Amino acid sequence: MQTTSIGLSKDYTQNVEKELNGLLANFTVYYQNLRALHWNIRGAHFFQLHEKFELLYTRAAIEVDDIAERILILEATPLHTLEDFIKNSKISSSKNVTDDSTAVKVIIENLSTLLKVERNILELANENTDDGTADLMTRLINDQEKDHWMMRAWLGRKV
Repeated sequence: MQTTSIGLSKDYTQNVEKELNGLLANFTVYYQNLRALHWNIRGAHFFQLHEKFELLYTRAAIEVDDIAERILILEATPLHTLEDFIKNSKISSSKNVTDDSTAVKVIIENLSTLLKVERNILELANENTDDGTADLMTRLINDQEKDHWMMRAWLGRKV
């Protein structure tokens, strides 16, 4: 079995590279959705949500970088064009969302998609003793589950 310089199977790293690049694409679209929601939110909850969306997109920017760096650590190349991100994302761009409930629902849907992708990568990483990738996925999942819960709580109901 051929291995990379960090001791992981080359077959595995090619597989996880594809999955991580998919996550990177989804995360990048999620990040841009958060920016757009932050810029365009209106109404009685403007100040509360404007601030929360900024917190989320600031953290998402760091997470995008962490995912891209993990791909590089695995001796692969991260996607890096808008065209590739859009083509490889399961999350679609939100456009012209200005009301609070719709904005929060967009975030909930985006987080649900990210969590599914991350759980698949976590399973793959655990099966291949890739502790670095597993650790990253565990951290992302933990943070996003909390965000998902808070957004549902803000709506005042289960989604």
